[in-house]
Amino acid sequence: MAAKAGDNPDSLMALSTAFCLRNLRRTMCYMGDGNKLCLRSDVFLPSEICDKLVNTYMELVHSDSNFEPQDGFFQLFSDPRSTRLTRVQLREDLVRDRDLEAIGKQDLIELHLTYCNSLSARSLKTLASFRQTLVSLSLFGCSHIFYRKGGAPLACNEDDEEEEEQRPASRHALETDFSFQGFNRLRLLNLGGLPEEVDPEALLKPLPALTSLDLSGVQLPRAAFLAQWKERLASLVLYNVDLSEELVNTVVELGHLSKHHSLHLDISRERTSKFKMTRKILTAIVQGLVNLVSLDISGHIMLDNCTVPHLEEAMGRPSIEPCKSSIYPFQELKRPLQFLGLYNTTLCNVTHIPAYKVTGSKNEDQVLNAIEAYTEFRPELAHRAINQLFDIARIQHCSQLLRALQLVIAALKCHKYEKSVQVTGSAALFYLTNTEYRSDQSMRLRRQVIQVVLNGMEQYQEVTVQRNCCLTLCNFSIPEELEFQYGRVNLLLLKILEPARQDESIQRIAVHLCNALVCQVDNHHKEAVGKMGFVKTMLNLIQKKLQDRMCDQVMEFSWSALWNITDETPDNCQMFLNCRGMSLFLDCLKEFPDKQELHRNMLGLLGNVAEVRALRPQLLTPQFISVFSDLLDSKADGIEVSYNACGVLSHIVFDGPEAWGMEEPLRDTVMDKMMAAIQSWDVTSRRNINYRSFEPILRLLPQSIAPVSQHWATWALFNLVSVYPSKYCPLLVKEGGIVLLEKVLELQTSHEETKDMARYDLTY
Repeated sequence: MAAKAGDNPDSLMALSTAFCLRNLRRTMCYMGDGNKLCLRSDVFLPSEICDKLVNTYMELVHSDSNFEPQDGFFQLFSDPRSTRLTRVQLREDLVRDRDLEAIGKQDLIELHLTYCNSLSARSLKTLASFRQTLVSLSLFGCSHIFYRKGGAPLACNEDDEEEEEQRPASRHALETDFSFQGFNRLRLLNLGGLPEEVDPEALLKPLPALTSLDLSGVQLPRAAFLAQWKERLASLVLYNVDLSEELVNTVVELGHLSKHHSLHLDISRERTSKFKMTRKILTAIVQGLVNLVSLDISGHIMLDNCTVPHLEEAMGRPSIEPCKSSIYPFQELKRPLQFLGLYNTTLCNVTHIPAYKVTGSKNEDQVLNAIEAYTEFRPELAHRAINQLFDIARIQHCSQLLRALQLVIAALKCHKYEKSVQVTGSAALFYLTNTEYRSDQSMRLRRQVIQVVLNGMEQYQEVTVQRNCCLTLCNFSIPEELEFQYGRVNLLLLKILEPARQDESIQRIAVHLCNALVCQVDNHHKEAVGKMGFVKTMLNLIQKKLQDRMCDQVMEFSWSALWNITDETPDNCQMFLNCRGMSLFLDCLKEFPDKQELHRNMLGLLGNVAEVRALRPQLLTPQFISVFSDLLDSKADGIEVSYNACGVLSHIVFDGPEAWGMEEPLRDTVMDKMMAAIQSWDVTSRRNINYRSFEPILRLLPQSIAPVSQHWATWALFNLVSVYPSKYCPLLVKEGGIVLLEKVLELQTSHEETKDMARYDLTY
């Protein structure tokens, strides 16, 4: 049998790394003086393991809400004699100056810092300690690293240091002393988002050996300085850089002189520009950069006609041969490009494009290429491309399901705090996980989807994200597929339902999910969810609907959820009574006398309460007993309301005449009415009910104190095992029902009709 999409298991290395990080004190560490995390003295870790530990730690912090960041984690790697770090990737505000300082003695080869906005100029001093070994450095989006903390004193002790960490970097305190002098091994540098106040020319002058440079979004007042890398540069990224004729000429000159390197050039943009891309300029780039293998011109408006008229295009299937190119300037290429970025241009729609991988919006392949290419550093473009994937999955058919899911999951994990990505990504996931695609997905992949959906729900209390996430969860088998995150998903749903006024559609979906999650799960799950405030939340929703005099799906689902969560769970039954549940039950009966589904759900719940002996005295009031007696005559939902009302009374009268303690209504009168109701039911009725256990029914069998309770219990068993024999006969045998039914036959107090049904039960 073929493996499903994404079914490859995690490697032993990945599993071991995650286990160690979740259990640091039990594996590698101990708590030292001042409750400080320390590496055990007998631990010596090579760079392969240390790199994996740090990079996985960052991933867990950003993608797993159950994973707690460890104060002092980076300090574990402060001594190169016991730990070796070489390649480190750190993201976002979690990373502090002191974290970099902690690893300052390591011989780092690669250091990638992305959106680390908590870093200040203190970290520039730490960077200098890596200058002898660093080959690759990214400071992408680290907008504060070139500024000192505002008014910060020199740190004297840990408390002062902590105080300084909390201060924002001041835009007025530009660090002017830092230089890349001495970074002689540095070859790859990403300065995307460098502040305007920093002079890139002065900063980069000491780095003659660079082969890859990313200056995304950087202002370049003088382009000529790029010529210092004319013999070496293999990759130049100028995304969202204001182009000029001088800059383009300088770039073309680089290509003329750089004869021995494959060249990647990115001059794409997302925002509007005065610079217009003409056929002449594009031709000059292609002719001048003789070793061009990758080009990105996404977002440019083409001023004049760059494309071959449709009638003159080469015949036949789409071709990547340059000579057949539908884009005139690319006919000059000596070979097809490895990559060509045409996203948000009209050029992506032509027939013949001489490139192996193209970004654009013409088809699914181009869109997926765009998500892949732009996710990490360009969420504004990834968001648009994911939106187009959403349309493909919704209207057409996604043919590369595994790749599409993996790319959307990666984007949602990478941009947990980017609302636009969360909105479009969660919407795309809804369509990519629906029934049409389900058979192609592995359990592992579906679990990854659930994780990122819950991350989105956790991060954004925003209507669209919440709705998309809730709808996506509805595509899963509940509770089975959500059980590995059971507590977390329930907490998030209850949090959504907390506000008194919530978006109606989200409220309806969230209550439906809550109901499904507490149906058919073990009692310990129900107890745990009860402690989270589940019962009170549902009753609050019911109260609100009562005030609005509205009996809708939210009202019915809420009572159904209470029915499910109280099943064989006494603590939750007690909570229901404590939270004025009986008062709401009476109010709902009065306000909505004709709502059959509502009555069935409410009576089912009260049946659960009545099964708890210690709680039955709270149901023994003239008002409640009269209501239950009246409901015996109900024809609502077939026999269900009458059946459930009789079940409630069966447990109450089972406690005997001495427990009754009421003059009106009389116990005997109620029991006569119960018997009449049972005799009116059709024993072949198909039921709108699901029993996981017969134990509450079986306990009513061998007794003489309330023969009508015995009769109700025997009727219930007879109905279930005769109408659904394959489901309920094994349950009856498993729970010892045969012996108890035989005892019913032995009791003189048992009605003959009861004995007849017991005999039938025994024959199945």
